[in-house]
Amino acid sequence: MRNRSRNASRSALRTPGLVLRSRAANAVLFGAVLALFGAVGGRLVYLGTHTVPQVTLAMSEAVPTSFARPDIIDRGGRLLATDVEVPSLFADPAIVLDRDEVVEKLASVIPDLDQAELRRALADKTRRFVWIRRGLSPKVAQRIHDLGLPGLAFRKELRRAYPAGELAGHVLGAVNVDNKGVAGIEKHIDDVIGVDAVHGAELSARAPVRLSLDIGVQHTLEDELETAVRRYHTAGAAGIVLDIRSGEVVASASLPRIDPSRPAMGNDPTRLDKVSGGTYELGSVFKTITVAMALDEGTATTATVLDVREPLTAGRFTITDFHPAGRPLSVSEIFTLSSNVGSGMLALEAGPEKFRNFMQRLRLLDPIHTEAGLVSAPQVPARFDRIELITMSYGHGLAVAPMQFAAAAASLLNGGTLVKPTFLRYRPEAAAKPLQVANNLTSREMARLFRLNVLDPNGTGKRADVQGYRVGGKTGTADRAEGGRYEEKTVISSFLGAFPMDAPQYLTFVLLFEPKGTVETGGQRTASLNAAPVTGRIIRRIAPQLSVAPLLAEVTQ
Repeated sequence: MRNRSRNASRSALRTPGLVLRSRAANAVLFGAVLALFGAVGGRLVYLGTHTVPQVTLAMSEAVPTSFARPDIIDRGGRLLATDVEVPSLFADPAIVLDRDEVVEKLASVIPDLDQAELRRALADKTRRFVWIRRGLSPKVAQRIHDLGLPGLAFRKELRRAYPAGELAGHVLGAVNVDNKGVAGIEKHIDDVIGVDAVHGAELSARAPVRLSLDIGVQHTLEDELETAVRRYHTAGAAGIVLDIRSGEVVASASLPRIDPSRPAMGNDPTRLDKVSGGTYELGSVFKTITVAMALDEGTATTATVLDVREPLTAGRFTITDFHPAGRPLSVSEIFTLSSNVGSGMLALEAGPEKFRNFMQRLRLLDPIHTEAGLVSAPQVPARFDRIELITMSYGHGLAVAPMQFAAAAASLLNGGTLVKPTFLRYRPEAAAKPLQVANNLTSREMARLFRLNVLDPNGTGKRADVQGYRVGGKTGTADRAEGGRYEEKTVISSFLGAFPMDAPQYLTFVLLFEPKGTVETGGQRTASLNAAPVTGRIIRRIAPQLSVAPLLAEVTQ
């Protein structure tokens, strides 16, 4: 000990300036520390004597922060959406000791934190409540708790959880940060069914909202559409499974999908709900409407023969068949061989008034809506002149949402009664007397033509057939309209299907956007080579799920 003292003394004697500077620095440091403790201590004394009651109030005040929502379930009772308790982080600026420390440490846990905005909010000591981040995961909340920052606290809130992930995302919609519905079925709940403002994490006591969706069928539809996107290198796809009799939507899918727990995805135009949110010229699948109109108005029968050997002309336009038959065709053949010329002749024979009135009865000319939201309004030509009549007859010149078209087609296969699509399993108005929009004979004939188009070796729908399930349908391959012009290199391939055709129960509508020719299709992009077989694969999987029994005699052949 003496040696160390002597050495220290010698060192001090050798460096008197260093010692003096060191003592001065220590004094400054000690003073600063003392001042800091004094400031903190004074602040704590002040808070302890003046503001603790207010702080407590600020932390526990019953402020309505979110909305309690009923569960959403599918037709079989399987859970699609529910509320869960989550921690949300807030601050009381009046008791935040060091806002820079708070901001910096929180940013290390919440990387996308708006640091500048939080600094401004915390600088206002008159504010007693500032939200920092709502709906935290338990893991992140624990990390923030472990920081031990004064002036921060958590409040339990309700957040929407979707157990099936992205499945049926477009239909379910989304909620905002307050758990209030902003799109899809979630918005319908707010607008019609009702939600409850709550002060914390009080779960809703309302009965679940039962949808018409079957989650198994929904999964199958999305799975097969995703496979089709990869197989045919498409820009997207869409599909519907519709109960022909009730109008219940059993499945509705649009690819690319959206995650209902990430509302911002709905703003991406590439993720538009193609089933209800877009309108398209559908091509030859629209001949379903044209032929049904001719039959229903009595201007033709399925046996009526038309000479389709010569093109149709309208001003400077010439309409031809993609694969000319080179002979007169019956109306049945016009449908199964998909003759543009024949369809145009049927429309011209009926005339604009009958054509318009028929489409009006089917609700194809005016906007419709479902519980998932407003369906995009159809794009209807201002005039029904000769050229418009001809082009509309084979699916060009009029753009309609797939949901609206599917409902119209279903009306032609269920005996001729109007189908109003719905996403709800039970509707009181469903008991109302249905509106007759086509005669029963027309409906039976259209069902027969659908089946014939699949059975006929020359029919465009033969690749959609599924042994035992009596599939019927119609193809459509439409050039996409871009900037007022048709782009031949980009098409929409579609197949409108139904089964079982001896007593139609379900309608399917599959659309592939901008498919590419592949080795499998021989380089072709037509619906008969892509949308039709996709439909067959879907029906093969969903028919058993929907309790549609196969025709055993056909299966065992």
